[in-house]
Amino acid sequence: MKLLDVVALLEDLPELYLYRGQVGTILEEYEPGIFEVEFSDTTGRSYALETLKENQLMVLHHQPLQDKELSLV
Repeated sequence: MKLLDVVALLEDLPELYLYRGQVGTILEEYEPGIFEVEFSDTTGRSYALETLKENQLMVLHHQPLQDKELSLV
């Protein structure tokens, strides 16, 4: 994971009003595996900014991955 990756939350965090599947963007890496993630609505309005661990997130991809693409050939 790296800065500006689009990620999805993998678990419910009701105490933060965040739930599995919500989409955010990595804004900062504080230390290996610890990220500041901004969650925004479809208009770009931020509704949460939280520090999360790598195991709580999944990187989303909007195009084929090079390795996956090659394995299909």
